[in-house]
Amino acid sequence: MSDKNNDDLKRQASENTLGLNPVIGIRGKDLLTSARMVLTQAIRQPFHSVKHMAHFSLELKNVLLGQSSLKPEDGDRRFADPAWSQNPLYRRYLQTYLAWRKELHDWVEHSNLSEQDASRGHFVINLMTEAMAPSNSMANPAAVKRFFETGGKSLLDGLSHLAKDMVNNGGMPSQVNMDAFEVGKNLAITDGAVVFRNDVLELIQYGPITESVHERPLLVVPPQINKYYVFDLSPEKSLARFLLRSQVQTFVVSWRNPTKAQREWGLSTYIAALKEAIEVICSITGSKDLNMLGACSGGLTTASLLGHYAALGDQKVHALTLLVSVLDTQLDTQVALFADEKTLEAAKRRSYQSGVLEGSDMAKVFAWMRPNDLIWNYWVNNYLLGNEPPVFDILYWNNDTTRLPAALHGEFIDMFQTNPLTRAGALEVCGTPIDLKQVTCDFFCVAGTNDHITPWTSCYKSALLFGGKCEFVLSNSGHIQSILNPPGNPKARYMTNTEMPFDPRAWQESSTKHADSWWLYWQKWLAERSGKLRKAPTSLGNKQHPAGEAAPGTYVHER
Repeated sequence: MSDKNNDDLKRQASENTLGLNPVIGIRGKDLLTSARMVLTQAIRQPFHSVKHMAHFSLELKNVLLGQSSLKPEDGDRRFADPAWSQNPLYRRYLQTYLAWRKELHDWVEHSNLSEQDASRGHFVINLMTEAMAPSNSMANPAAVKRFFETGGKSLLDGLSHLAKDMVNNGGMPSQVNMDAFEVGKNLAITDGAVVFRNDVLELIQYGPITESVHERPLLVVPPQINKYYVFDLSPEKSLARFLLRSQVQTFVVSWRNPTKAQREWGLSTYIAALKEAIEVICSITGSKDLNMLGACSGGLTTASLLGHYAALGDQKVHALTLLVSVLDTQLDTQVALFADEKTLEAAKRRSYQSGVLEGSDMAKVFAWMRPNDLIWNYWVNNYLLGNEPPVFDILYWNNDTTRLPAALHGEFIDMFQTNPLTRAGALEVCGTPIDLKQVTCDFFCVAGTNDHITPWTSCYKSALLFGGKCEFVLSNSGHIQSILNPPGNPKARYMTNTEMPFDPRAWQESSTKHADSWWLYWQKWLAERSGKLRKAPTSLGNKQHPAGEAAPGTYVHER
Protein backbone atom coordinates (compact mmCIF):
# COMPACT_ATOMS: atom_id res chain seq x y z
CA MET A 1 0.00 0.00 0.00
CA SER A 2 1.43 3.41 -0.92
CA ASP A 3 2.10 6.02 1.73
CA LYS A 4 -0.51 8.23 0.03
CA ASN A 5 -3.22 5.56 0.30
CA ASN A 6 -2.23 4.88 3.89
CA ASP A 7 -2.45 8.59 4.70
CA ASP A 8 -5.87 8.76 3.01
CA LEU A 9 -7.13 5.89 5.16
CA LYS A 10 -5.87 7.60 8.32
CA ARG A 11 -7.39 10.93 7.27
CA GLN A 12 -10.79 9.38 6.63
CA ALA A 13 -10.55 7.52 9.93
CA SER A 14 -9.81 10.69 11.90
CA GLU A 15 -12.68 12.52 10.20
CA ASN A 16 -15.27 9.75 10.51
CA THR A 17 -14.30 7.67 13.53
CA LEU A 18 -17.21 7.83 15.92
CA GLY A 19 -17.02 8.46 19.63
CA LEU A 20 -19.66 6.14 21.01
CA ASN A 21 -23.06 7.39 22.10
CA PRO A 22 -24.39 5.07 24.82
CA VAL A 23 -28.01 5.94 24.12
CA ILE A 24 -28.74 4.93 20.57
CA GLY A 25 -28.57 1.50 18.99
CA ILE A 26 -29.95 -0.43 16.06
CA ARG A 27 -31.42 -3.90 16.40
CA GLY A 28 -31.24 -6.37 13.56
CA LYS A 29 -35.00 -6.68 14.03
CA ASP A 30 -35.39 -2.96 13.25
CA LEU A 31 -33.47 -3.30 10.00
CA LEU A 32 -35.51 -6.34 8.94
CA THR A 33 -38.72 -4.52 9.78
CA SER A 34 -37.66 -1.55 7.66
CA ALA A 35 -36.68 -3.84 4.78
CA ARG A 36 -40.07 -5.58 4.93
CA MET A 37 -41.74 -2.18 5.01
CA VAL A 38 -39.96 -1.17 1.80
CA LEU A 39 -40.92 -4.44 0.06
CA THR A 40 -44.53 -4.14 1.20
CA GLN A 41 -44.68 -0.59 -0.12
CA ALA A 42 -43.42 -1.79 -3.50
CA ILE A 43 -46.42 -4.15 -3.69
CA ARG A 44 -48.86 -1.47 -2.51
CA GLN A 45 -47.66 1.02 -5.14
CA PRO A 46 -47.20 -1.11 -8.30
CA PHE A 47 -47.52 1.79 -10.75
CA HIS A 48 -45.00 3.81 -8.76
CA SER A 49 -42.58 0.87 -8.87
CA VAL A 50 -43.11 0.27 -12.60
CA LYS A 51 -42.44 3.95 -13.32
CA HIS A 52 -39.08 3.82 -11.57
CA MET A 53 -38.18 0.54 -13.26
CA ALA A 54 -38.82 2.28 -16.57
CA HIS A 55 -36.58 5.18 -15.50
CA PHE A 56 -33.84 2.72 -14.61
CA SER A 57 -34.22 0.88 -17.94
CA LEU A 58 -33.91 4.16 -19.86
CA GLU A 59 -30.78 5.14 -17.93
CA LEU A 60 -29.34 1.64 -18.43
CA LYS A 61 -29.78 2.07 -22.21
CA ASN A 62 -27.83 5.35 -22.01
CA VAL A 63 -25.11 3.61 -20.01
CA LEU A 64 -24.73 0.81 -22.56
CA LEU A 65 -24.63 3.30 -25.44
CA GLY A 66 -22.04 5.42 -23.64
CA GLN A 67 -24.43 8.37 -23.36
CA SER A 68 -24.90 8.45 -19.57
CA SER A 69 -23.62 11.43 -17.59
CA LEU A 70 -23.73 9.66 -14.22
CA LYS A 71 -20.58 9.95 -12.15
CA PRO A 72 -19.67 9.50 -8.47
CA GLU A 73 -20.10 12.37 -6.04
CA ASP A 74 -17.15 14.69 -5.65
CA GLY A 75 -14.86 13.39 -2.95
CA ASP A 76 -15.95 9.73 -3.27
CA ARG A 77 -12.49 8.19 -3.10
CA ARG A 78 -13.75 4.65 -3.72
CA PHE A 79 -13.71 5.39 -7.44
CA ALA A 80 -10.60 7.56 -7.63
CA ASP A 81 -8.71 5.02 -9.76
CA PRO A 82 -8.58 6.31 -13.39
CA ALA A 83 -9.87 2.95 -14.66
CA TRP A 84 -13.37 3.77 -13.37
CA SER A 85 -13.66 6.74 -15.73
CA GLN A 86 -11.31 5.84 -18.58
CA ASN A 87 -11.91 2.13 -19.16
CA PRO A 88 -15.21 1.66 -21.08
CA LEU A 89 -16.12 -1.59 -19.26
CA TYR A 90 -15.34 -0.22 -15.82
CA ARG A 91 -17.17 3.04 -16.60
CA ARG A 92 -20.33 1.13 -17.64
CA TYR A 93 -20.06 -1.13 -14.59
CA LEU A 94 -19.88 1.91 -12.31
CA GLN A 95 -22.65 3.85 -14.06
CA THR A 96 -24.98 0.84 -13.92
CA TYR A 97 -24.42 0.71 -10.17
CA LEU A 98 -24.96 4.47 -9.78
CA ALA A 99 -28.19 4.33 -11.82
CA TRP A 100 -29.51 1.42 -9.74
CA ARG A 101 -28.67 3.13 -6.46
CA LYS A 102 -30.15 6.46 -7.55
CA GLU A 103 -33.42 4.88 -8.71
CA LEU A 104 -33.87 2.96 -5.43
CA HIS A 105 -33.45 6.14 -3.39
CA ASP A 106 -35.72 8.10 -5.75
CA TRP A 107 -38.34 5.36 -5.37
CA VAL A 108 -38.28 5.76 -1.57
CA GLU A 109 -38.21 9.56 -1.75
CA HIS A 110 -41.34 9.79 -3.93
CA SER A 111 -43.32 6.95 -2.35
CA ASN A 112 -46.25 7.32 0.05
CA LEU A 113 -44.12 6.44 3.06
CA SER A 114 -44.17 8.74 6.09
CA GLU A 115 -41.15 10.97 6.61
CA GLN A 116 -39.72 8.71 9.33
CA ASP A 117 -40.35 5.50 7.37
CA ALA A 118 -38.79 7.08 4.27
CA SER A 119 -35.68 7.98 6.31
CA ARG A 120 -35.45 4.42 7.58
CA GLY A 121 -35.97 3.12 4.05
CA HIS A 122 -33.10 5.29 2.78
CA PHE A 123 -30.91 3.95 5.58
CA VAL A 124 -31.63 0.28 4.79
CA ILE A 125 -31.21 0.79 1.04
CA ASN A 126 -27.97 2.64 1.68
CA LEU A 127 -26.63 -0.31 3.69
CA MET A 128 -27.48 -2.68 0.84
CA THR A 129 -26.23 -0.56 -2.04
CA GLU A 130 -22.97 0.47 -0.35
CA ALA A 131 -22.24 -3.18 0.45
CA MET A 132 -22.71 -4.04 -3.23
CA ALA A 133 -20.55 -1.18 -4.55
CA PRO A 134 -18.24 -2.28 -7.41
CA SER A 135 -15.24 -1.08 -5.39
CA ASN A 136 -15.93 -3.81 -2.81
CA SER A 137 -15.59 -6.64 -5.35
CA MET A 138 -12.53 -8.45 -6.67
CA ALA A 139 -13.08 -6.51 -9.90
CA ASN A 140 -11.79 -3.38 -8.12
CA PRO A 141 -9.04 -2.21 -10.51
CA ALA A 142 -6.72 -1.42 -7.60
CA ALA A 143 -7.15 -5.01 -6.34
CA VAL A 144 -6.53 -6.44 -9.82
CA LYS A 145 -3.36 -4.39 -10.21
CA ARG A 146 -2.21 -5.41 -6.74
CA PHE A 147 -2.82 -9.09 -7.54
CA PHE A 148 -0.55 -9.01 -10.59
CA GLU A 149 2.08 -6.81 -8.87
CA THR A 150 2.42 -9.31 -6.02
CA GLY A 151 2.04 -12.45 -8.08
CA GLY A 152 -1.17 -13.37 -6.26
CA LYS A 153 0.27 -12.86 -2.76
CA SER A 154 -2.18 -10.02 -2.04
CA LEU A 155 -5.08 -12.45 -2.44
CA LEU A 156 -3.53 -14.94 -0.01
CA ASP A 157 -2.74 -12.16 2.47
CA GLY A 158 -6.31 -10.86 2.19
CA LEU A 159 -7.76 -14.32 2.85
CA SER A 160 -5.46 -14.64 5.87
CA HIS A 161 -6.66 -11.29 7.25
CA LEU A 162 -10.27 -12.32 6.66
CA ALA A 163 -9.77 -15.59 8.55
CA LYS A 164 -8.18 -13.76 11.49
CA ASP A 165 -11.04 -11.27 11.66
CA MET A 166 -13.63 -14.04 11.51
CA VAL A 167 -12.00 -15.61 14.57
CA ASN A 168 -10.90 -12.54 16.54
CA ASN A 169 -13.03 -9.59 15.44
CA GLY A 170 -16.55 -10.94 14.98
CA GLY A 171 -16.21 -10.93 11.20
CA MET A 172 -15.67 -7.16 11.04
CA PRO A 173 -12.61 -5.82 9.16
CA SER A 174 -9.92 -4.71 11.63
CA GLN A 175 -9.56 -0.94 11.65
CA VAL A 176 -6.13 -0.87 13.24
CA ASN A 177 -3.12 -3.00 14.02
CA MET A 178 -3.72 -3.42 17.75
CA ASP A 179 -0.23 -4.87 18.28
CA ALA A 180 1.41 -1.58 17.31
CA PHE A 181 0.44 0.27 20.49
CA GLU A 182 0.63 -0.22 24.23
CA VAL A 183 -0.84 2.16 26.76
CA GLY A 184 1.94 3.47 28.95
CA LYS A 185 4.62 2.65 26.36
CA ASN A 186 3.81 4.69 23.25
CA LEU A 187 0.38 6.07 24.27
CA ALA A 188 -0.52 7.92 27.49
CA ILE A 189 3.14 8.55 28.34
CA THR A 190 2.91 12.03 29.90
CA ASP A 191 4.56 11.92 33.34
CA GLY A 192 2.11 11.76 36.22
CA ALA A 193 0.83 9.61 39.04
CA VAL A 194 -2.38 8.32 40.59
CA VAL A 195 -3.00 10.49 43.65
CA PHE A 196 -6.44 9.12 44.55
CA ARG A 197 -8.50 6.04 43.83
CA ASN A 198 -12.02 4.94 44.75
CA ASP A 199 -14.21 2.18 43.35
CA VAL A 200 -15.31 4.33 40.41
CA LEU A 201 -12.23 6.27 39.27
CA GLU A 202 -8.54 6.90 39.52
CA LEU A 203 -7.39 10.51 39.72
CA ILE A 204 -4.19 11.19 37.80
CA GLN A 205 -2.12 14.30 38.46
CA TYR A 206 0.36 15.26 35.74
CA GLY A 207 3.78 16.59 36.65
CA PRO A 208 4.35 20.29 35.87
CA ILE A 209 6.85 21.03 33.09
CA THR A 210 7.10 24.79 33.67
CA GLU A 211 8.71 26.70 36.55
CA SER A 212 5.41 28.40 37.43
CA VAL A 213 1.78 27.27 37.26
CA HIS A 214 -1.63 28.87 37.61
CA GLU A 215 -3.02 28.51 41.11
CA ARG A 216 -6.42 27.16 39.99
CA PRO A 217 -6.22 23.56 38.65
CA LEU A 218 -8.18 21.90 35.84
CA LEU A 219 -9.97 18.54 36.11
CA VAL A 220 -10.60 16.68 32.85
CA VAL A 221 -13.61 14.31 32.81
CA PRO A 222 -13.71 11.86 29.86
CA PRO A 223 -16.80 9.98 28.66
CA GLN A 224 -17.59 6.83 30.63
CA ILE A 225 -17.73 4.66 27.49
CA ASN A 226 -14.17 5.54 26.38
CA LYS A 227 -10.79 5.45 28.09
CA TYR A 228 -9.29 8.71 29.24
CA TYR A 229 -6.12 8.71 27.14
CA VAL A 230 -7.82 10.35 24.16
CA PHE A 231 -6.50 13.42 26.02
CA ASP A 232 -2.97 11.97 26.04
CA LEU A 233 -2.33 10.06 22.81
CA SER A 234 0.96 10.61 21.03
CA PRO A 235 2.95 13.59 22.38
CA GLU A 236 2.08 15.83 19.41
CA LYS A 237 -1.67 15.16 19.90
CA SER A 238 -1.71 15.30 23.71
CA LEU A 239 -4.09 17.87 25.17
CA ALA A 240 -2.57 17.07 28.57
CA ARG A 241 0.88 18.18 27.41
CA PHE A 242 -0.58 21.30 25.82
CA LEU A 243 -2.17 22.20 29.17
CA LEU A 244 1.07 21.60 31.03
CA ARG A 245 2.95 23.82 28.58
CA SER A 246 0.22 26.42 29.22
CA GLN A 247 1.13 26.37 32.95
CA VAL A 248 -2.12 24.67 33.98
CA GLN A 249 -2.12 22.23 36.91
CA THR A 250 -3.78 19.29 35.19
CA PHE A 251 -5.71 16.36 36.65
CA VAL A 252 -7.64 13.73 34.69
CA VAL A 253 -10.19 11.08 35.65
CA SER A 254 -9.58 7.50 34.56
CA TRP A 255 -12.88 5.65 34.92
CA ARG A 256 -12.98 2.07 36.10
CA ASN A 257 -14.18 -0.46 33.51
CA PRO A 258 -17.30 -1.84 35.24
CA THR A 259 -18.44 -5.46 35.27
CA LYS A 260 -21.86 -6.91 36.09
CA ALA A 261 -20.91 -6.55 39.76
CA GLN A 262 -21.25 -2.77 39.30
CA ARG A 263 -24.57 -2.98 37.41
CA GLU A 264 -26.28 -0.63 39.92
CA TRP A 265 -23.89 2.26 39.37
CA GLY A 266 -25.90 5.24 38.15
CA LEU A 267 -25.31 8.92 37.43
CA SER A 268 -25.34 9.77 41.13
CA THR A 269 -22.62 7.16 41.70
CA TYR A 270 -20.33 8.86 39.20
CA ILE A 271 -21.10 12.34 40.50
CA ALA A 272 -20.37 11.31 44.09
CA ALA A 273 -17.04 9.87 42.93
CA LEU A 274 -16.21 13.13 41.12
CA LYS A 275 -17.01 15.12 44.25
CA GLU A 276 -14.46 13.05 46.17
CA ALA A 277 -11.87 13.69 43.46
CA ILE A 278 -12.55 17.43 43.53
CA GLU A 279 -11.97 17.57 47.29
CA VAL A 280 -8.67 15.75 46.79
CA ILE A 281 -7.57 18.19 44.06
CA CYS A 282 -8.40 21.20 46.24
CA SER A 283 -6.46 19.60 49.11
CA ILE A 284 -3.39 18.93 46.94
CA THR A 285 -3.30 22.33 45.22
CA GLY A 286 -4.55 24.49 48.08
CA SER A 287 -7.13 26.05 45.77
CA LYS A 288 -10.66 26.61 47.09
CA ASP A 289 -12.14 25.80 43.66
CA LEU A 290 -11.12 24.50 40.22
CA ASN A 291 -11.96 24.53 36.53
CA MET A 292 -13.46 21.51 34.80
CA LEU A 293 -13.53 20.04 31.30
CA GLY A 294 -16.08 17.41 30.24
CA ALA A 295 -16.30 15.61 26.91
CA CYS A 296 -19.32 13.92 25.31
CA SER A 297 -21.16 11.89 28.01
CA GLY A 298 -18.49 13.10 30.46
CA GLY A 299 -19.79 16.59 29.69
CA LEU A 300 -23.32 15.52 30.55
CA THR A 301 -22.04 14.10 33.85
CA THR A 302 -20.07 17.26 34.58
CA ALA A 303 -23.03 19.52 33.79
CA SER A 304 -25.20 17.47 36.16
CA LEU A 305 -22.51 17.82 38.83
CA LEU A 306 -22.51 21.61 38.43
CA GLY A 307 -26.30 21.61 38.69
CA HIS A 308 -25.96 19.63 41.91
CA TYR A 309 -23.39 22.10 43.28
CA ALA A 310 -25.68 25.01 42.33
CA ALA A 311 -28.57 23.41 44.23
CA LEU A 312 -26.31 23.14 47.29
CA GLY A 313 -25.02 26.70 46.89
CA ASP A 314 -21.46 25.36 46.60
CA GLN A 315 -19.07 27.24 44.28
CA LYS A 316 -16.51 24.49 43.73
CA VAL A 317 -16.26 25.01 39.96
CA HIS A 318 -15.00 28.37 38.71
CA ALA A 319 -15.28 27.75 34.93
CA LEU A 320 -16.43 24.89 32.71
CA THR A 321 -15.35 23.63 29.29
CA LEU A 322 -17.63 21.28 27.33
CA LEU A 323 -16.42 19.35 24.28
CA VAL A 324 -18.93 17.86 21.80
CA SER A 325 -21.53 17.47 24.56
CA VAL A 326 -25.28 17.34 24.02
CA LEU A 327 -27.53 18.15 26.98
CA ASP A 328 -30.64 18.99 24.95
CA THR A 329 -31.32 15.50 23.59
CA GLN A 330 -33.87 16.45 20.95
CA LEU A 331 -31.75 15.20 18.05
CA ASP A 332 -32.63 15.37 14.36
CA THR A 333 -29.94 13.06 13.06
CA GLN A 334 -29.36 9.59 11.66
CA VAL A 335 -28.13 8.52 15.10
CA ALA A 336 -31.68 8.85 16.45
CA LEU A 337 -33.35 7.31 13.40
CA PHE A 338 -34.32 4.03 15.09
CA ALA A 339 -34.62 5.44 18.61
CA ASP A 340 -38.30 4.77 19.18
CA GLU A 341 -39.76 3.64 22.49
CA LYS A 342 -39.59 -0.08 21.69
CA THR A 343 -35.95 0.08 20.62
CA LEU A 344 -34.88 2.06 23.68
CA GLU A 345 -36.77 -0.18 26.10
CA ALA A 346 -35.25 -3.25 24.45
CA ALA A 347 -31.77 -1.71 24.84
CA LYS A 348 -32.42 -1.15 28.54
CA ARG A 349 -33.61 -4.73 29.01
CA ARG A 350 -30.53 -6.15 27.30
CA SER A 351 -28.12 -4.19 29.46
CA TYR A 352 -30.01 -5.02 32.67
CA GLN A 353 -29.98 -8.71 31.77
CA SER A 354 -26.22 -8.71 31.16
CA GLY A 355 -25.42 -6.14 33.85
CA VAL A 356 -23.43 -3.92 31.46
CA LEU A 357 -23.50 -2.41 28.01
CA GLU A 358 -20.48 -3.64 26.06
CA GLY A 359 -18.60 -0.88 24.28
CA SER A 360 -17.34 -3.32 21.63
CA ASP A 361 -20.92 -4.20 20.68
CA MET A 362 -21.78 -0.52 20.46
CA ALA A 363 -18.75 0.12 18.25
CA LYS A 364 -20.06 -2.39 15.69
CA VAL A 365 -23.44 -0.70 15.66
CA PHE A 366 -21.91 2.70 15.02
CA ALA A 367 -19.62 1.39 12.30
CA TRP A 368 -22.73 0.53 10.29
CA MET A 369 -23.88 4.14 10.64
CA ARG A 370 -21.05 5.10 8.25
CA PRO A 371 -20.21 1.84 6.49
CA ASN A 372 -18.08 3.29 3.68
CA ASP A 373 -15.75 5.05 6.09
CA LEU A 374 -15.70 2.53 8.93
CA ILE A 375 -16.21 -0.87 7.26
CA TRP A 376 -15.77 -1.03 3.48
CA ASN A 377 -12.64 1.14 3.55
CA TYR A 378 -10.96 -1.57 5.60
CA TRP A 379 -12.57 -4.39 3.61
CA VAL A 380 -10.78 -3.10 0.52
CA ASN A 381 -7.50 -2.35 2.32
CA ASN A 382 -7.25 -5.55 4.37
CA TYR A 383 -8.87 -8.16 2.12
CA LEU A 384 -8.83 -7.00 -1.52
CA LEU A 385 -5.43 -5.30 -1.42
CA GLY A 386 -4.00 -7.67 1.19
CA ASN A 387 -2.53 -4.82 3.26
CA GLU A 388 -2.09 -4.83 7.00
CA PRO A 389 -4.59 -2.66 8.94
CA PRO A 390 -3.25 0.87 9.45
CA VAL A 391 -1.13 1.85 12.42
CA PHE A 392 -3.04 4.79 13.88
CA ASP A 393 -3.33 5.89 17.50
CA ILE A 394 -6.84 7.36 17.20
CA LEU A 395 -8.18 4.07 15.86
CA TYR A 396 -6.42 2.11 18.60
CA TRP A 397 -8.09 4.27 21.25
CA ASN A 398 -11.45 4.02 19.48
CA ASN A 399 -11.22 0.21 19.55
CA ASP A 400 -10.10 0.13 23.20
CA THR A 401 -13.65 0.46 24.50
CA THR A 402 -15.07 0.03 27.99
CA ARG A 403 -18.44 -1.00 29.38
CA LEU A 404 -21.28 0.98 30.94
CA PRO A 405 -23.11 -0.28 34.03
CA ALA A 406 -26.74 -1.13 33.32
CA ALA A 407 -28.14 1.51 35.69
CA LEU A 408 -26.19 4.36 34.07
CA HIS A 409 -27.11 3.14 30.59
CA GLY A 410 -30.76 3.06 31.61
CA GLU A 411 -30.54 6.60 32.99
CA PHE A 412 -28.93 7.87 29.78
CA ILE A 413 -31.78 6.33 27.80
CA ASP A 414 -34.37 7.88 30.12
CA MET A 415 -32.65 11.26 29.71
CA PHE A 416 -32.75 10.86 25.94
CA GLN A 417 -36.48 10.12 26.08
CA THR A 418 -37.54 12.80 28.57
CA ASN A 419 -34.88 15.50 27.94
CA PRO A 420 -34.86 16.54 31.63
CA LEU A 421 -31.95 19.00 31.57
CA THR A 422 -34.06 21.41 29.50
CA ARG A 423 -36.52 21.77 32.41
CA ALA A 424 -35.76 22.97 35.92
CA GLY A 425 -36.12 20.20 38.52
CA ALA A 426 -36.87 17.43 36.00
CA LEU A 427 -33.64 15.59 36.87
CA GLU A 428 -32.46 14.71 40.37
CA VAL A 429 -28.94 13.59 41.26
CA CYS A 430 -27.48 12.91 44.69
CA GLY A 431 -30.74 14.04 46.26
CA THR A 432 -30.91 17.48 44.62
CA PRO A 433 -33.01 18.76 41.68
CA ILE A 434 -31.03 20.13 38.75
CA ASP A 435 -31.62 23.53 37.17
CA LEU A 436 -28.83 24.45 34.74
CA LYS A 437 -29.95 28.09 34.71
CA GLN A 438 -28.59 28.26 38.23
CA VAL A 439 -25.12 27.32 36.93
CA THR A 440 -23.73 30.82 36.46
CA CYS A 441 -20.00 30.23 35.97
CA ASP A 442 -18.33 31.08 32.66
CA PHE A 443 -18.16 28.20 30.25
CA PHE A 444 -16.50 27.36 26.95
CA CYS A 445 -18.33 25.08 24.50
CA VAL A 446 -16.75 23.35 21.48
CA ALA A 447 -18.61 21.54 18.69
CA GLY A 448 -17.67 20.16 15.27
CA THR A 449 -19.29 21.04 11.95
CA ASN A 450 -18.96 17.43 10.71
CA ASP A 451 -19.98 15.73 13.95
CA HIS A 452 -22.60 13.04 13.24
CA ILE A 453 -22.96 11.88 16.86
CA THR A 454 -23.38 15.16 18.72
CA PRO A 455 -24.45 17.60 15.96
CA TRP A 456 -23.13 21.09 16.47
CA THR A 457 -26.61 22.64 16.42
CA SER A 458 -27.59 20.39 19.34
CA CYS A 459 -24.41 21.35 21.20
CA TYR A 460 -25.30 24.99 20.62
CA LYS A 461 -28.85 24.56 21.95
CA SER A 462 -27.38 22.78 24.96
CA ALA A 463 -25.09 25.74 25.66
CA LEU A 464 -28.14 28.01 25.94
CA LEU A 465 -29.39 25.97 28.91
CA PHE A 466 -26.82 27.45 31.33
CA GLY A 467 -27.10 30.68 33.24
CA GLY A 468 -23.47 31.73 32.82
CA LYS A 469 -21.60 33.52 30.05
CA CYS A 470 -20.83 31.20 27.13
CA GLU A 471 -17.96 31.23 24.64
CA PHE A 472 -19.16 28.94 21.83
CA VAL A 473 -16.59 27.71 19.30
CA LEU A 474 -17.35 25.76 16.12
CA SER A 475 -14.48 23.68 14.77
CA ASN A 476 -14.33 22.48 11.14
CA SER A 477 -14.01 18.83 12.12
CA GLY A 478 -15.81 15.72 13.33
CA HIS A 479 -16.52 14.24 16.74
CA ILE A 480 -13.05 13.05 17.71
CA GLN A 481 -11.06 15.52 15.66
CA SER A 482 -12.82 18.37 17.46
CA ILE A 483 -10.98 17.21 20.58
CA LEU A 484 -7.69 16.15 18.96
CA ASN A 485 -6.99 19.49 17.35
CA PRO A 486 -3.40 20.52 18.16
CA PRO A 487 -1.96 23.77 16.78
CA GLY A 488 -0.11 23.69 13.48
CA ASN A 489 -2.66 21.85 11.36
CA PRO A 490 -2.85 23.89 8.12
CA LYS A 491 -6.45 22.69 7.52
CA ALA A 492 -7.70 23.61 11.00
CA ARG A 493 -10.34 26.34 11.19
CA TYR A 494 -12.82 27.50 13.80
CA MET A 495 -15.55 30.11 14.25
CA THR A 496 -16.37 32.43 17.15
CA ASN A 497 -19.08 34.96 17.90
CA THR A 498 -19.49 37.36 20.79
CA GLU A 499 -23.28 37.02 20.57
CA MET A 500 -25.42 33.95 21.38
CA PRO A 501 -28.70 34.28 19.42
CA PHE A 502 -31.32 31.58 19.91
CA ASP A 503 -30.95 30.26 16.35
CA PRO A 504 -27.63 28.41 15.81
CA ARG A 505 -27.71 29.21 12.09
CA ALA A 506 -27.92 32.91 12.90
CA TRP A 507 -24.86 32.48 15.15
CA GLN A 508 -22.98 30.78 12.31
CA GLU A 509 -23.89 33.42 9.72
CA SER A 510 -22.57 36.28 11.85
CA SER A 511 -19.55 34.43 13.25
CA THR A 512 -15.87 35.24 12.69
CA LYS A 513 -13.62 32.64 11.04
CA HIS A 514 -10.12 31.90 12.33
CA ALA A 515 -7.22 29.81 11.09
CA ASP A 516 -5.38 27.15 13.14
CA SER A 517 -6.64 25.29 16.19
CA TRP A 518 -9.19 26.42 18.74
CA TRP A 519 -6.76 25.16 21.42
CA LEU A 520 -4.87 28.47 21.18
CA TYR A 521 -8.06 30.49 21.59
CA TRP A 522 -9.12 28.34 24.55
CA GLN A 523 -5.64 28.64 26.06
CA LYS A 524 -6.11 32.40 26.47
CA TRP A 525 -9.69 32.00 27.76
CA LEU A 526 -8.61 29.41 30.33
CA ALA A 527 -5.57 31.40 31.50
CA GLU A 528 -7.83 34.36 32.33
CA ARG A 529 -9.84 32.05 34.62
CA SER A 530 -7.01 30.04 36.18
CA GLY A 531 -5.78 32.57 38.72
CA LYS A 532 -2.33 33.95 39.43
CA LEU A 533 0.94 32.24 38.64
CA ARG A 534 2.93 30.65 41.44
CA LYS A 535 5.94 28.38 41.72
CA ALA A 536 5.26 24.89 40.40
CA PRO A 537 5.12 22.10 43.01
CA THR A 538 8.22 19.88 43.15
CA SER A 539 6.26 16.69 43.88
CA LEU A 540 2.86 15.20 43.11
CA GLY A 541 0.11 14.69 45.66
CA ASN A 542 0.48 15.68 49.31
CA LYS A 543 0.75 14.01 52.73
CA GLN A 544 -2.94 13.09 52.82
CA HIS A 545 -2.94 11.91 49.20
CA PRO A 546 0.56 10.76 48.25
CA ALA A 547 1.47 9.85 44.69
CA GLY A 548 0.91 6.16 43.95
CA GLU A 549 1.27 4.25 40.70
CA ALA A 550 2.76 6.14 37.80
CA ALA A 551 0.40 7.30 35.06
CA PRO A 552 -1.54 5.88 33.26
CA GLY A 553 -2.52 3.99 36.44
CA THR A 554 -4.24 0.61 36.72
CA TYR A 555 -7.91 1.16 35.76
CA VAL A 556 -6.97 2.00 32.16
CA HIS A 557 -5.58 -1.52 31.67
CA GLU A 558 -8.77 -3.31 32.78
CA ARG A 559 -10.48 -5.38 30.07
